[in-house]
Amino acid sequence: MSVTLDIKLKRANKVYHEGETVAGVILLSCKEAMQHHGISLSMEGIVNLQLSSKSVGVFEAFYNSVKPIQLISSNVEVAKAGKIPGGKTEIPFEFPLNTKGNKVLYETYHGVFVNIQYTLRCDLKRPLLAKDLSRNCEFIVHCQPQKAKVVPTPVKFTITPDTLQNIRERSLLPKFLIRGHLDATSCVISQPLTGEVVVEKSEVPVKSIELQLVRVETCGCAEGYARDATEIQNIQIAEGDVCHGLPIPIYMVFPRLFTCPTLETTNFKVEFEINIVIVLHDDHLITENFPLKLCRV
Repeated sequence: MSVTLDIKLKRANKVYHEGETVAGVILLSCKEAMQHHGISLSMEGIVNLQLSSKSVGVFEAFYNSVKPIQLISSNVEVAKAGKIPGGKTEIPFEFPLNTKGNKVLYETYHGVFVNIQYTLRCDLKRPLLAKDLSRNCEFIVHCQPQKAKVVPTPVKFTITPDTLQNIRERSLLPKFLIRGHLDATSCVISQPLTGEVVVEKSEVPVKSIELQLVRVETCGCAEGYARDATEIQNIQIAEGDVCHGLPIPIYMVFPRLFTCPTLETTNFKVEFEINIVIVLHDDHLITENFPLKLCRV
């Protein structure tokens, strides 16, 4: 006998804030009446921390602090053992989104080494020979907007062979001068990152100009920290040998779920950086790095 189980939330965008109520319905559909041993619904918010393979041997003591951090957990019995009639059945539910004690609900974030996720799980227990059913549904938590206004402070940059670091032989570098600015490095997460870059001169033709958004995740405890930087997205803003002296606009939208307001706690940190990458035709790679502070207003 085929039975389908689903969880539908009332909000189409599935976005909630602390103190609000997560409401929806459990949908059950079966062709004929069905016996069950109880239906339960649980809500869970967890931070999963993972170590990169390069750090594993270094911090054996780490494994204690890398166990998942539970932010919120509650369970409710939706229906006692009994019978479900044939056809479609809807069971409404509501969960208050409140933490216990002094815990904070961090914003939903899907990273590589840090994952903050909130899920609803419905379990339907069935008699002996039938398989139990369960269904998961993720919902998104946004942190409360900060009251203070973010005042954008433009950041100007000039890139020449003399300003570069991590270079073996500076004398072998081609001559170039690249200027530009970012409109702000303290960014509102729901607004794009903007600015411009100008190639004033370059001995070697430019092959490509790219914007690279990087997440820097730090997991750790008293014994030490593992800090890992990984790319979130890369956008090419110019291709080929661009006109010298022509302002090229910088425009990047922060992707949902893969970015969150900059976060610092005792066990982990989530930070973001932007790299402006200029590739020359002789395959020289010039990178200028800017730390970003993301916030929600």
